Amino acid sequence: MIIIADFGGQYNQLIARRVRDMNVYCEVVPYTKALGKAKELKPEGIIFTGGPNSVYLENAPKIEKEIYELGIPVLGLCYGMQIMAQTLGGKVVKGKEKEFGKTETKVDNSSKLFKDLEEDQITWMSHIDQVVELPDGFEKIAGTKNTEIAAMANVERKLYGMQYHPEVNHTEHGLKMLENFLFNICEAKPNWTMKNYAEKQLKEIKEKVGDKKVLLALSGGVDSSVVAALLSKAVGEQLTCIFVDHGLMRKNEGDEVEAAFKDSGMHFIRVDAEKRFLERLKGVVDPEEKRKAIGEEFIRVFEEEGKKIGSVDFLAQGTIYPDIIESGIGDAAVIKSHHNVGGLPDFVDFKEIVEPLCMLFKDEVRRLGRELDLPEYLVNRQPFPGPGLGIRVIGEVTKEKLDILRDADYIFREEIGKAKLENHPNQYFAVLTNNRSVGVMGDFRTYDYTLALRAVNTTDFMTADWARIPYEVLDKISVRIVNEVEHINRIVYDITSKPPATIEWE
Repeated sequence: MIIIADFGGQYNQLIARRVRDMNVYCEVVPYTKALGKAKELKPEGIIFTGGPNSVYLENAPKIEKEIYELGIPVLGLCYGMQIMAQTLGGKVVKGKEKEFGKTETKVDNSSKLFKDLEEDQITWMSHIDQVVELPDGFEKIAGTKNTEIAAMANVERKLYGMQYHPEVNHTEHGLKMLENFLFNICEAKPNWTMKNYAEKQLKEIKEKVGDKKVLLALSGGVDSSVVAALLSKAVGEQLTCIFVDHGLMRKNEGDEVEAAFKDSGMHFIRVDAEKRFLERLKGVVDPEEKRKAIGEEFIRVFEEEGKKIGSVDFLAQGTIYPDIIESGIGDAAVIKSHHNVGGLPDFVDFKEIVEPLCMLFKDEVRRLGRELDLPEYLVNRQPFPGPGLGIRVIGEVTKEKLDILRDADYIFREEIGKAKLENHPNQYFAVLTNNRSVGVMGDFRTYDYTLALRAVNTTDFMTADWARIPYEVLDKISVRIVNEVEHINRIVYDITSKPPATIEWE
């Protein structure tokens, strides 16, 4: 495996995706825990990410010098290279000129890091500071017009640094550089597959659960469906799936989930909890408060159902890696609390929580689902957040607003399905905004809601690009919604990518 030490840079999770795409397992850990994890896990290699700080400032993130003494290859990227240089006796200063974007770079292709590459490369730079003096034992292996030392190496100690970002597509042969580090320098083996992951998880779940009972929070989405399949194979009759119909589902979705799992051989219970969730959300308008309120109510329902079953020790959830990342790890900022991570209440009446997908990205979850022989319609189901339509109704959530949104969202999804788009979006949904505007229908003035449509293309859901839906399709959707759904008189289309926006509005 590879450890990725997180210094707070914007591309940190992308590095993890690149490594895993090469069938090498990796974990992202805060820089403060990297040394301890390296000693514990004995990885084949360590990658230092970029970060927004200047290494020479007093409060800048630092890492223990001891990490370089472990004999484990280290690759520092951007800030990661600078902190390596400074810690080992080199010098980092603010550059005379900034260097951002695509940059002509000359590399020493006799280095293992640049094996099979041309001398002239295009790399993606994003820095103000630069290394101006190398530590003892290091040599320069790349440079640019404005940055004399754009990459460095201590071959004997297997320590390497790049000032640019090989993980982004703008660095033309960046993936080859990462591949060279993983396989030529770390000598990692590309043996991390979903088959291996499934076998490992089945074994670990059996050992952890033993003969105890497990309660699964089943939403019917991709993540919880894959967890259901995994747990069913691991513990069989000890598993009970609880589907909480919180009244925040899409149109007809509660019945669809029940139909998919009721006769699957698993113990399946559907709980009608719409009234208590709407009561809990009354007067709540802040997105974070909504998520936490919904998360706490989920847990309370599970606790109550667990007591009816009797002596349930484990609660299982479909938490995935982006949930944890966005809810904040280490010094990382909280983007939004996912109800099954940052939204959990302080007290949970279960001995332990089982989260077998918590180290997987969304596309990896789908691959695992196929490995477990889940039906394709479940594996390919577009994501639906745990808080449901509660975070797609902006402002206070009411039954009236939910019903309006359900009907509009259904039309949007139906028309996208009918259009058979060549570049079909990975996720698409409607958002009922809290804005009202003046309109006219049949010579009458209206003052009704603005509905936003959102569609994105993505693989890992950590980044996403807004989908270019043809105008004629958007026009048909708009006309249908305004004509068929009451209290909506204006439709807008969200053309913001992630980042800077998130996929959901709340």
